[in-house]
Amino acid sequence: MGDALLRVVIDTNVWISAFINPVGVPARLISLVRDRSILLVLSDYLVEEIQDVVRRPRILRRLKLEPSHIDIVLHEILFSSVYVVTDGMLRICRDPDDDAILETAVRGRADYLVTRDDHIKRDADLMAHLADEGVGVISLAELLRRVESTRPVPRTED
Repeated sequence: MGDALLRVVIDTNVWISAFINPVGVPARLISLVRDRSILLVLSDYLVEEIQDVVRRPRILRRLKLEPSHIDIVLHEILFSSVYVVTDGMLRICRDPDDDAILETAVRGRADYLVTRDDHIKRDADLMAHLADEGVGVISLAELLRRVESTRPVPRTED
């Protein structure tokens, strides 16, 4: 990996899981973003979608954070992220919402897209197209393994 940070797009489903369980595995990924161990790629579409989803009644009931606090977290993260504007020109997926996430990854020259979306992960043509663009689709667990294994281990005094 060298000294350059991995550029990563985190799909909405992972963000929402992190906000529902702020001490769970998805929240570890958000911590890596906040610690600047990875470089987050965001887009106008992705930020708006996260803000929309956290305000849905069924999600609101499960959240451990207030939506206003989530807005603050997103705002804070924006300053250390790569921000791209999407225009809907990328149309390679059946779901236009997925196209917007994929466009974020391609335009932001992401190394990886972290998603739990099986429609993306199981579409061989889509995966090949993303690979041609230099974007890998990776599980949350695998990205955490890769990033955390390269982080320095804190030294302890004898």
